[in-house]
Amino acid sequence: MDGYADQLFDLTDRVVLVTGGSRGLGREMAFAAARCGADVIVASRKYDACVATAEEISAATGRTVFPYQVHVGHWDELDGLVDACYDRFGRVDVLVNNAGMSPLYDELTDVTERLFDAVMNLNLKGPFRLSALIGERMVADGGGSIINVSTHGSLRPDPSFLPYAASKAGLNTLTEGLAKAFGPTVRVNTLMPGPFLTDVSKAWKFDDTATPFAGSALQRAGDPSEIVGAALFLMSDASSFTTGSILRADGGA
Repeated sequence: MDGYADQLFDLTDRVVLVTGGSRGLGREMAFAAARCGADVIVASRKYDACVATAEEISAATGRTVFPYQVHVGHWDELDGLVDACYDRFGRVDVLVNNAGMSPLYDELTDVTERLFDAVMNLNLKGPFRLSALIGERMVADGGGSIINVSTHGSLRPDPSFLPYAASKAGLNTLTEGLAKAFGPTVRVNTLMPGPFLTDVSKAWKFDDTATPFAGSALQRAGDPSEIVGAALFLMSDASSFTTGSILRADGGA
């Protein structure tokens, strides 16, 4: 193919910010961006984890990786994150709104107002504010890509994770509105994973008589590395005519 595929997914010297980038799918996406030539900002609540991931990615790829501690659910911390990114790199070409939480509970009445607000703040309010701050700068700089990481549960909600599903459904809505707000130069899309075997999956509970994922087309959960193809498509010029869309990577859930 004479390097055609490499050219299509090339991210050389682009700057990619991944929230929740120190673990799980965020870590996979940060690694993938660096392997395709990007410099990366790994942002999450735990600075030590950010540093460890940044050092690992940099050692493996030779790219510059900037660790930054931030709680995306805290509105007043996001200006500092954006300023730090632009002070360090001068621009952000790709924003991946990946940070999120889905706390466990037994009964719906166990969901407190504090827990509900925390889920909404991290999963919906933070991505809105971060997208607004960076999206306007992307427009001024001539383009970019924003990726909102949602969940298949936002389309098929279950009582066991209703606040999470509702927040991610809101994120799906933000995607289409932001695509119109920042078009035609900035693309905004939803990446919608299904079940993946990250560290979070250790908390999953199944009925002993049930076959997990039997209702999905692929009848299994995904390996974290399997998010990479979809993520790189949305990060790169391969998706140059794709915006306001939902890309499902859910095994046919």
